[in-house]
Amino acid sequence: MAIATYSLVALDCPDPPALARFYADVLGGEVKKYDDVWYDLYLPGGARIAFQLAPDHRPPNWPDAAHDSQQLHLDLDVTDIEAAQEQVLALGATPLDLDDDGGRRGFRVYADPAGHPFCLCVR
Repeated sequence: MAIATYSLVALDCPDPPALARFYADVLGGEVKKYDDVWYDLYLPGGARIAFQLAPDHRPPNWPDAAHDSQQLHLDLDVTDIEAAQEQVLALGATPLDLDDDGGRRGFRVYADPAGHPFCLCVR
């Protein structure tokens, strides 16, 4: 018997509405504002991601684990990694590791506009 059920992942960030819109543009869904410090993104299928105001947020210095951990990262499945890459870059993502092994690895790493790492993974 499980002790709990999954509710959401909350991302600290300096601009919750902007980061919520970024992920809504990437994943779809509906953004709801609860107050000036908390926004939720309700995803198709029922999952949620929350965005919480953190004025002094420092993004991780990925992949430099000696100075900062990743804190967390999201894996996002895609069918066409080239098209998905073009789209997330246009939305403001920053490439961190674009898989220079000819695509055999099957994922690429980016930072969202607040600096959180996320991966596009070939489904």
